[in-house]
Amino acid sequence: MNNKKKNIPLVNREISWLDFNERVLQEAIDLSVPVLERLRFLGIFSNNLDEFFRVRVATIKRLAELPKSEQKLFSQDPTTLLQEINSRALALQSRFEKTYTNILKELKKKNINIVDDQQLLPEHYEFVEEYFEDAVRSRLFPVMLEKNKLPRLNGNSIYFAVKLIGAKNKADYALVEIPSLVISRFLVLPSIGKQKYVILLDDVIRFKLQEVFAIFDYKKIEAYTIKVTLDAELDIDDDISKSNIDKISKSLKKRKTAQPVRFIYDKAIPQDLLNFIINQVKPVRTDSIIPAGKYHNFKDFIGFPKVGGKDLNYKLLPPLEHPDLKDKVSILNEISKKDILLNYPYQSFNYIINLLREAALNPRVTSVKINLYRVAKDSKIIHALINASKNGKKVTVVIEPRARFDEKINIYFAGKLQDQEVNVIFGIPRLKVHAKLILISRKEGNKTVKYAHVGTGNFHEKNALVYTDTSLLTANTQITNEVNKVFRLFKNIYERPTFKHLMVSPFNTRRKINALIDQEIVNAKGGKNAFIIMKLNNLVDPLIIKKLYKASTAGVKIQLIIRGICSLVPGVKGVSENISVIGIVDRFLEHNRIMVFCNNDDELYYLISADMMSRNLNLRIEVGTPIYDDDLKKVFQDILDMHLKDNTKARLVNLKGENNTYKKRSNKKKLRSQIALYDYFKKSLTTP
Repeated sequence: MNNKKKNIPLVNREISWLDFNERVLQEAIDLSVPVLERLRFLGIFSNNLDEFFRVRVATIKRLAELPKSEQKLFSQDPTTLLQEINSRALALQSRFEKTYTNILKELKKKNINIVDDQQLLPEHYEFVEEYFEDAVRSRLFPVMLEKNKLPRLNGNSIYFAVKLIGAKNKADYALVEIPSLVISRFLVLPSIGKQKYVILLDDVIRFKLQEVFAIFDYKKIEAYTIKVTLDAELDIDDDISKSNIDKISKSLKKRKTAQPVRFIYDKAIPQDLLNFIINQVKPVRTDSIIPAGKYHNFKDFIGFPKVGGKDLNYKLLPPLEHPDLKDKVSILNEISKKDILLNYPYQSFNYIINLLREAALNPRVTSVKINLYRVAKDSKIIHALINASKNGKKVTVVIEPRARFDEKINIYFAGKLQDQEVNVIFGIPRLKVHAKLILISRKEGNKTVKYAHVGTGNFHEKNALVYTDTSLLTANTQITNEVNKVFRLFKNIYERPTFKHLMVSPFNTRRKINALIDQEIVNAKGGKNAFIIMKLNNLVDPLIIKKLYKASTAGVKIQLIIRGICSLVPGVKGVSENISVIGIVDRFLEHNRIMVFCNNDDELYYLISADMMSRNLNLRIEVGTPIYDDDLKKVFQDILDMHLKDNTKARLVNLKGENNTYKKRSNKKKLRSQIALYDYFKKSLTTP
């Protein structure tokens, strides 16, 4: 759906996000994807949709509750937008359920059976009964509802709404939380011959439901899954007398009592039970009440057990060594010789962990500075930083306590670091710190040399196995001195530094990007070669889009690779005829952000932590860096070329009549960019 803002064609960001999630669903539908991976893509789709409702839809519902006079300040009527979102979400849900049914059939052909309580074979009864007694029963806490109010539901959990039918068909109601947050959602049953069997925790409980309520004398017990999605937006007040941590902790408690924004139920549920539950849940709007299938919280399917042959999963692509770091003792010494570019998950993230471990042990290293947005639950990064502090290094860690859904773990790690005398800085008021920086200082003779990391991804070991991200490691003083300026900013929030080389939001990123686009416009109008290539997660900011439209009308060729939200509309006559947009969804999540500007055939390359969204340009600390090394420029060029030539996983984005259709292959050789890039980096290990 397009709307108009000052006559600029734009796609609403929420609708564009649904388009992105449709691309994820396409991977589950794609028969060329191994069948267990298709099942996991259903989990990713479901997890994405949950977060979308918790954050974006919740925000729109709050807007819809404003007085009509205030709603006019927004570009689109929120009630109308909600109707369109719900319509699209229901259509996608229908495709989702059909896809799940098809995958079950495909798994059956591969001798893998996902069975429910009614399909359970007698050979498995004893195994399931023992598992129920050993692992499940003690974690079930039924709540009888005839006299009790429905307890507040956890937005991360799923529940059974239970109808208990007794004498004279009198019905009682109960609620049972399915303990999938503490027990695996899946139980692999003993194989019978070549046949393999998996049952969901839900159906293990259904199978033994009569025993759960054994103290009563009910003749029939029925259970139907329900789920509530809660508003997850943190309500941070502006009381500057409170510390950031106090504010975040208080807001996390509020999240537990947040308003429901979506209520999902098994469409087979009896009407009397549904009415009783809805009257208790009280969703904010009736259009938030959504009928669905028998199973909810499909995000658990991301962790579906690996059963069956190797052909049912993706071929393993273990992270590769880097040709400049392979078998090297000191990473710092190698960075001192030349800039190094690391590309995950193709190359190993262990180099970053080893870099910090080296800094912790090297007697000449005096200080380590890093900023953290998201880290793994058992973070080796945190351990390395604590070790550096124990070894007498001056360690400064800038932690962002407002990283959505990671607030609690970030606060926890902040405490652990402080316990080890690490200097912890909690971001900057009103500006989220989203940059990906490390700065290591080492004594070399009579001087101190700085080594910097500027990247696109979080310092998260597990994400680095599935997110495509890029890190620049450099000792170039043009960059390291300015990275040091960024860290100084965290100490003195009133400082307004200037940057000649780095792009740093909110100070100069927008201005620099505008200037780079303007130069392409000047070159195009002067008859010179002019092009722009941007690889981003999201392109939403209307001012940047307007500037790109202006460049297109001037004759600048613009190629965009946008994984997620894209509000720009390509191919509009007189506006965006010179712009093409593709989106790539594949086994890895495209996450690195790269920009190239022709610059009269003296190309300028940048990697940046920011997407082209107003929040990233105006309300966050984001950092981008130029790439000065010619060898690394060639690597960037090759990466972008492979993405642009992808004719297997690339979809056309926002092109009228063809949105989310795959790029036509014609007679060209099949090219799947992520596999091509893995082979490219593997080849670099043997190329002199």
